[in-house]
Amino acid sequence: MKYRSGVTSSRRKQRRAHFTATSGERRKRMSSNLNSELRREHGIRSIPIRHEDEVIVVRGTYKGRTGRVTQVYRKKYVIHVEKLTREKANGQTVSVGIHPSKVVITKLKMDKNRDRLLKRKKATRDAQKNKGSE
Repeated sequence: MKYRSGVTSSRRKQRRAHFTATSGERRKRMSSNLNSELRREHGIRSIPIRHEDEVIVVRGTYKGRTGRVTQVYRKKYVIHVEKLTREKANGQTVSVGIHPSKVVITKLKMDKNRDRLLKRKKATRDAQKNKGSE
């Protein structure tokens, strides 16, 4: 059942939106969950992932591995994490791309813009919670 009129449930339109997304739209789509400690502290569930955030991989071959994000590759919808590498046939090491939905952020790289974003998201969430009680 469709709940929001502004969001399509059509598979074709979702695929088109995914593959033709601009860099700013891809940034929002490449969000990751916060761990329970950060979730309690900031009052939000997820945030767009960023260079130098510390993450833990929760799915796939590299499950349980931790590291710092070295690159957010928006074109391919992947992130590269420190120490997550594999060896090519010629012996060269390359970093492995991980989808942001398969990691949990354990430490945020804070700056003034991110701080404002967290406060804004928390305020919106609090307003939504109080909406029904008025």
